Amino acid sequence: MKELSVKTSQHTQFVDITSRVQEIVRGEGEEEGICHLYVPHTTAGLTINENADPTVSQDIINTMNKVIPFDGDYRHLEGNAAAHIKASLMGSSLSILIKDKKLVLGTWQGIFFCEFDGPRSRKIYVKVQG
Repeated sequence: MKELSVKTSQHTQFVDITSRVQEIVRGEGEEEGICHLYVPHTTAGLTINENADPTVSQDIINTMNKVIPFDGDYRHLEGNAAAHIKASLMGSSLSILIKDKKLVLGTWQGIFFCEFDGPRSRKIYVKVQG
């Protein structure tokens, strides 16, 4: 198992980690298999979406902020209830197929670490299975 470190600079931010995950997959040397990603944080998540146009990520963030505002009527007293909800909707793990030592992603797809309570230093665990 490998560990990726991500340092976010904004309260809400999507960080494209596709190339970093692909490096790990290539380094593991498995021709075919599955790459599992896991984020051990309750206010961050993972998603796959378009990475060719950065406005897509911003549109997702803007829409989530409208649907789940940071200053809602929440009971959680830490002040980050919206971040917990957004992280739950995104999910904390992904599994991506591997073929020819490459992640099987569509032409426009990328893997994003989703920060909802930053800026912070975070980690992502990566496990490649052949």
